[in-house]
Amino acid sequence: MHVFVTGGTGQTGPTVVTELLVGGHTVTGLARSDDSAAKLRTLGATVHRGSLDDLDSLRRGAEAADGVLHMGYGGDFAKPEEMMRRDTDAIGTFGRVLEGSGKPLIITSGTLVMPPGRESDETDEPLADGVAGFRVAGERACLAFAERGVRAIVVRLAPTVHGPRDHGFIPMLIATARSTGKSAYVGDGANRWPAVHRQDAAVLFRLALEKAPAGSVLHGVAESGVVFKDIAETIGRGLRLPVVSLSKEQAAAHYVSPFMGMLYGIDVPVSSTRTQQLLSWTPSREELLHDLEHGDYLTAGKAQ
Repeated sequence: MHVFVTGGTGQTGPTVVTELLVGGHTVTGLARSDDSAAKLRTLGATVHRGSLDDLDSLRRGAEAADGVLHMGYGGDFAKPEEMMRRDTDAIGTFGRVLEGSGKPLIITSGTLVMPPGRESDETDEPLADGVAGFRVAGERACLAFAERGVRAIVVRLAPTVHGPRDHGFIPMLIATARSTGKSAYVGDGANRWPAVHRQDAAVLFRLALEKAPAGSVLHGVAESGVVFKDIAETIGRGLRLPVVSLSKEQAAAHYVSPFMGMLYGIDVPVSSTRTQQLLSWTPSREELLHDLEHGDYLTAGKAQ
């Protein structure tokens, strides 16, 4: 299958592109810059110049492909409405091109759209007013095309997609521990975070492309909820720092922003049982705490 990919040079994108190529697919990747174009060529993908704001370019990319994998998401997080508009415009452009064809349109969301405080699954409704509510409009825009002859699929990734050279939430947590001299958790630290290894996530994207039915909502989660205190204690041991509990008020000042202080304290476990059964997806890579201890996260002198 010839796949048009956005976000192919992001944190997870290169691993996904490689997985698709190894799986026998051909990939054309959207590139806004010369650097992104060079990365795509190095991976073995064809380059399509453009951006998420250039709808004509997105249209041409989709028209030339057998399916679209939309992982790109950008903009100013202080302007969520602008980010949502950009995303839904891009998804709408892809969907109209693919309408009536039965071709796949896969978009990326996150499990942080799910209701906190209990383990949710793929059948639960996302929260448009939750911490990641800006992702819900894109999900709805994509799934609407399932009734219009598009094999529309949503993949929700865990907030922690771990692996080498990660630059997401866990490295931010480690950077805070280094700068403050203590590894912290919020309250009793019993809140849970889902996680998935980047290689396992890439396999899920390939399986979704190949065989997920129209209207599927998939959870890219290998561990339904890693206890946050365990994460903080693993970081503390690795950096030889004390591990402390913070109140919500203390967390707002301790982390890089009050939002991050709130985020690190929420309980957001999710299940991927339905996804694993539907696609015969079996995550097999190392779990988050093992990766924290033995991967590159805590390497001395590493810039996080």
